Amino acid sequence: MMGRSLRLILLFIRASMQQELAYRTNFVVTLLYSLLNFISGVLAIGIIFGQVESVQGWTFVSTLAILGIYLTLNALRDLVVGPSLESLAGMDGDIWTGKFDFLLLQPVDTQFLASVRHWRPFALFDLVLGGITLGIAVGQMQGVLGVVQLLLFLAMLAAGFIVLYAILLAFAGLVFWNPALLYTWIFNALFQMARYPVSLYPSELRFILTWIVPVGVMTTLPAEALLGTLTPANVAAGISIAAVACIAASLLFRNGLRRYVSASS
Repeated sequence: MMGRSLRLILLFIRASMQQELAYRTNFVVTLLYSLLNFISGVLAIGIIFGQVESVQGWTFVSTLAILGIYLTLNALRDLVVGPSLESLAGMDGDIWTGKFDFLLLQPVDTQFLASVRHWRPFALFDLVLGGITLGIAVGQMQGVLGVVQLLLFLAMLAAGFIVLYAILLAFAGLVFWNPALLYTWIFNALFQMARYPVSLYPSELRFILTWIVPVGVMTTLPAEALLGTLTPANVAAGISIAAVACIAASLLFRNGLRRYVSASS
């Protein structure tokens, strides 16, 4: 089963690369957009910490690490999860046009197929920018990054990506209830706030970003792992939130599938 899934993913990647490379102008546009996004993020942090040394305990270096994690997660989202679920539930997506009927007929798990069938190879450039940002932040940190810190960082980064996927899958599932409302647009606005530490926001917004739409888990916990300030309680909380979010999103999506009415019926 795992081997079959891997072969399908490789086929999806190849098909997506052929499609993306057919429009080479998109590469230039994507490159410029990624650079502007990267530069604006760094400049915003530079402006803030050009006036003060720290805000709520966060310094320029630690906030730069947050930005690097955000860029990395956003790149992973744009690489596979985003294009796939947007093709399903976005404007002119398969649910709107009735093409979802053909997806349901495939002899493959629908959630798996809906999550990985489209890739955006140009997002690899964003992934490189995220890695560079993280490298600069780690290079300016005091002390040496230990093996335990690195493993905790990778674990929390994986948990953050699982939470990100779960939220996107849940919003895609909600489209089965109301196709006219593009829920992913709501999430996009909230996800932008993950560029900065959650503790910088007002208490009401901090509650939303931690417990309702937990974008803070995605970036703040991996940054704390790099800084060596991550507590065992936060490790357990991050893993638990990721597991619960993934299970809940899958149940919501599969429940939504049962509500889908075929376009041909």
